[in-house]
Order: sequence, then structure tokens, then C-alpha cells
Amino acid sequence: MSTSTPALRTGWASLRDLNGYQWFVFCVAAIAWMADCMDQQLFNLARVKSLTDLLGGASADPDVVKLWATRATSIFLIGWATGGLVFGMYGDRIGRVRTLTYTILLYSVFTGLSALSVGPWDYCAYRFLTGLGVGGVFAAAVALLAETMPAHARPFTLGLMQALSAVGNCTAALLFIALGLLELKGYLDGLKGVGLSAWRVLFLIGIAPAVLVVFIQRRLKEPESWRLAKAAADAGTGKKLGSYAELFSGGRVTRHALLGMLLAFVGVVGLWGIGFFAVDLQQGIFRPTFAAEAAAQNPYPAGFDAADGLTDAQKAEKAVIDKNRTQYIAGQGIVWAGVTSLAINVGAFFGMTGFSWLAVRIGRRPAFALTFLAAAGSVATVFMGMTTRFDILWMSALMGFCLLALFGGYAVYLPELFPTRLRATGTSFCYNVGRFLAASGPLALGYLTADVFASAKTPETPDLHFRYAGLAMCSIFALGLIVLPFLPETKGQPLPE
Repeated sequence: MSTSTPALRTGWASLRDLNGYQWFVFCVAAIAWMADCMDQQLFNLARVKSLTDLLGGASADPDVVKLWATRATSIFLIGWATGGLVFGMYGDRIGRVRTLTYTILLYSVFTGLSALSVGPWDYCAYRFLTGLGVGGVFAAAVALLAETMPAHARPFTLGLMQALSAVGNCTAALLFIALGLLELKGYLDGLKGVGLSAWRVLFLIGIAPAVLVVFIQRRLKEPESWRLAKAAADAGTGKKLGSYAELFSGGRVTRHALLGMLLAFVGVVGLWGIGFFAVDLQQGIFRPTFAAEAAAQNPYPAGFDAADGLTDAQKAEKAVIDKNRTQYIAGQGIVWAGVTSLAINVGAFFGMTGFSWLAVRIGRRPAFALTFLAAAGSVATVFMGMTTRFDILWMSALMGFCLLALFGGYAVYLPELFPTRLRATGTSFCYNVGRFLAASGPLALGYLTADVFASAKTPETPDLHFRYAGLAMCSIFALGLIVLPFLPETKGQPLPE
């Protein structure tokens, strides 16, 4: 009788070695994170429209809207970081499953409540509270997945979980396009009678992930490694779980926490301080094009005088033409904002799954080094090279592939830096605390745009100041290259206990 064990599959084929329960854990973690990212993206896409409405609608000052958009983004990131620190600690103390449950409920409920906003201040408050839940999900889901999966499949399940976040982002983009166009065509006019508009409906849809809690509570259980660590801590024979005092007691875990935070900080600034503003860049570049197309498709009649002295009939005709032009411009803005987001996230899916493969082949640190260089190059290409609609497609997809690949790396690498008792705490610290600093990213971009490069904005080059600001922000990726040599290579090593 043979006593040999079956050979383990390698690469993406390793996913075929997962049993039914491991697939269930993967599905729950992936859906939780996918829905989390959908809620994030709903905000990214709807923030300008929602704040425009809250600040007076058509009469709102565009510069004031942009100011509040950067404020809301920064406040959201601060909430995200705060939630990450708090719930990361509780992910180790009370368990991955309970923490995942609480954080899903938190971000779902407050995303829905964002639809009830009456002004920019309460809107920002809801974004902060949503951020608390958003920040807590990642570490709990990653720790749960890392400790449940077989070692040879772990990098690929973690990378795929992160990659599926792109599906949540694409869902948000499609919802934004669909509801925006329905509102523009008047199909949502009936909702306005009860105070609803497209962006409010979008936020209400964000409540849906709360349903996932039912499945978590019924079948999901804590990983064996966490239960053993918890039992040892309760019996007094093991170290305390989820302790920041332990995390910063010195030695290897403290070094990993600080360096891992800097590593993640680079990607967060790159994405939230630069990458997600590609939609705003695209809108600024193409608005004159949309306006020219609207005028060509809806011309004033020959000899029509648009100045003073119009007859009542001419005024009525002009109002119809102006309305058609405005609808065309708004419709194109909605469609191409959604297309930009879709292109970024299609690229992101392949970038994040590709990082898992690369990290297994050449190691974590070399994979990060190549990705930092690629991210800088792709962002510079978008901000300095985008001029045509075709550029929106391929440049946005390229940037999504290179920039979001970093986040696939964080999902794979960060859990490998910490022992079981500190895995959620350390992972969440690295992934989220940098957001306190990264919250300055959108503000820095705004400062560079409005002050440092303001002179580059002319009637002939209305978007050049924004392009220069994005290019200057690319210098952040150099920090990642500086940090890498001081971090360990974890390729082929088991999770630390």
C-alpha cells in the first residue's frame, strides 16, 4: 500500500486544492471586501454631484464644490484609518468573524444614511462614520483568509480576494452610469417628489451588503490558529492578543509595523491622492469637447440672436436648445466618468491577480519594486498624455493595472509580517494608519493645482496646472523603493506563529 501523499498543485491551479469550507470562507471574505469597495467607489463617483446639490445645485460655485470634495475625501480617509486601527485590534481580541460582522454593518448603515444628507457638514460626518467600517473590513477579512487557506494557495486566494474588489468598483461605476442617465432623461422625476435623486439612490443601494451578515453568523467560524492563541492568552500561558503595546514593544514586529505602514502609505497616496482624481482630470479635459459637440448637435437657427431683445418665441426656443445642450454635456460627463472608472478597475483586476503570480515567481520585494516603477510611469502617462477618448480607455486601464497591483501585494505580504496574536492589528496598522498621512494627499494635490502650478492654467491650457500637479505627486513612489530593502523576503515561508 502506498503511503505517499498527492503532490500539491502550483500556481493558480492550487485553488483546486481548497475544500468546500475553505471556498465558503473565501466567498464571504471576497464579497465583504467587494461590497466594501463598491461603497467606496460610489462615493468617489458621486461626491461632486452630491456636493453640488448640497451646496446649491446649478448655482453652486465649482471651486467651492471642489474644496468640499477634497475635504470629504480627506475626512473619509481619516475615518478609514481610525476604523482600521480600532477594528484591527479587535480583530485579534474578539475574533476575525465578529469583527467582520460589525464592520460590514457599520459601513452599510452609514453609506445608506449618507443619502439623507442635507448639507456638506453632515455629509462629511456620514463619510467619516462609513470610513470606520470600511477601515475595519480589510484586516479582518485578510487575517481570516490567510489563516484558513493552505499555505501553497494562500498568496493566490489573497490576491484574488483583492482583485475581486475591482468587481465591486465596476458595479458602482455601472450603477452610476445607469442612474445618472435615467435621472438626466427624466425617468427619476417621480423620486424627486420624495426628495430622492440619483446620487441619493446610489447611497441607499450601499445598504445591501448588510445582508451578508446573515451568512457570516450562520456558518463562519474562527480559524484554528486564532482559537489556540486566544485559549493560551485566556489561560495565561500565551501573550496578549491585539495589543498595540505588544506591537510597539520593540524588535522585529515593531520594525515590520513601521516599515509596512510606509509601504502601504505609498500606495494609498498614489490611489487616493492621484489615481482616483483621473476622473476629475478627464472631466476637465473633455468638458470643452462635450460643449462643442452639444453646440454642433443643437445649433441656434440661422440668424438667431442669442443676445438681448429676443421675442418670447425665441426665448422659448433658446431655452429648449440650451436644455438639450446642458443634458448632452451632463450625459457625456456621466458616461465617461463611469467609463474611466470601469477602465481603471478592469486593469486593476488583472494587475492584482498578476502581482500574486509575480510575487510567487520572483519574491515579494522584487515584485513591489517593479510595481512601484510601473505605477509611477502609468500615472505620469495619464496626467501628461491623455487627450482623446481612446486615451481614456487604454491609459486608465494601464494605470489601474500598475497602480492597483500594489494593493494585491498588500493583501499577500502584510499578513506574512506578523504572528497570529497581532496579525489583524499589524496588518490593519500598516494598511490603514498611513491614511492619516495620506488624507493630506488630496489636499496636497489641491494645493499644487491651485497654488504651485496655478500659473500654468490659461484659456489655451485650462487643465495644464492639474496635469503638472499629478506629475509632481508621482514622486511618492520613490519612498516605496527606499523602504523595500529594510523589509524581509517572505516567499516560501510559513505564516509566523
